[in-house]
Amino acid sequence: MTTPQKILLLSVSAGAGHMRAAEALCRHAADFGGAAETIHLDVMDFVPRAFRKLYTDFYIGLVNKAPALWGYLYQLTHETRPDGSIERLRRAVERLNTTALRREIDRVRPDAIICTHFLPAELLSRMIRQERLACKVWVQVTDFDLHRLWVQEGMAGYFAANQEVAWRMQACGIAPERIHVTGIPIMPAFAAPPERSACARELGIDAGKTTFLVIGGGAGLGSLDTMAARLLALDGDFQLIALAGKNARALASLQALAARYPGRLFPQGFTDKVERMMACADLVITKPGGLTTSECLALGLPMIVNAPIPGQEERNADFLLEQGAALKAVDGVALEYRIKLLLEHPERLAQMRSKAAALGRPLAGRHVLERVLAAD
Repeated sequence: MTTPQKILLLSVSAGAGHMRAAEALCRHAADFGGAAETIHLDVMDFVPRAFRKLYTDFYIGLVNKAPALWGYLYQLTHETRPDGSIERLRRAVERLNTTALRREIDRVRPDAIICTHFLPAELLSRMIRQERLACKVWVQVTDFDLHRLWVQEGMAGYFAANQEVAWRMQACGIAPERIHVTGIPIMPAFAAPPERSACARELGIDAGKTTFLVIGGGAGLGSLDTMAARLLALDGDFQLIALAGKNARALASLQALAARYPGRLFPQGFTDKVERMMACADLVITKPGGLTTSECLALGLPMIVNAPIPGQEERNADFLLEQGAALKAVDGVALEYRIKLLLEHPERLAQMRSKAAALGRPLAGRHVLERVLAAD
């Protein structure tokens, strides 16, 4: 019996998308009949508490409270020379705080490593230069854009969301043969979409009625219940699924609102089967994160995107808008107008659905692992 290749997935819990991409790759390992053994580590579990708090809380605080400042820093770090004094200092601080991670990698002794965040790629690049790491290291970019920090010396290959990201990789000096356009890894469930009527029965909704799935609120559109109330006040025969996640207060507010709109609003709490809600939807209203939008595209779901984080999510939104798979709502009034437009012109919604489906890459995770396992 052939010994399975041990593949280590390294991500960072600063934003959920990096972690979800790594988890998706772990799930896709089952497609290879025991040829791959995957281990997923969060780099933040192997750093001092102060560094973890600074790294994750600083990011989350900026994107929530000062998104414009985050956008400035995103562009600044993209344009800063890698050999500049500030960049050298930043890398030195990271190295000093990741000794435990390097010890854990030595203990695991993987045959290959896939990084779904730039931080581990940057750390491992130094280890490769110092000949302290023998296995191949691969990089999975998790947005429809490329920030310079993803580009590191010594990587075996890069996985890109689309051809434009691949083009940007080449412009950064990465050899074309090391670039693979696979898409962004999402859970295997999105490769075999569930049947709409069955999912609708589970949720207690009408499978034949136009359905909008709302994920998240804020930044001009208001809270989930405020957004749902605005939409339900519109004329039109449609229903809403509102996904509150782990926000108990938002869920309670939505449930109170649903009592005023029986049969039209269906609040939902946290679920690990979001694909079943998406299967019931004709359109998703969401922030344009790389993973969420990839899940929508895999199911051929058009989107209205809102509140993109300056930097990576703005670029994701640009891509979706350019391709005709999404509209953008800058505030609640814009959202109302776009929903009204699509209700009055269902052919427009159908065109968006077709364009979204053409962009979907539901088997991205499988293709990434195929390439890693086939490498010499």
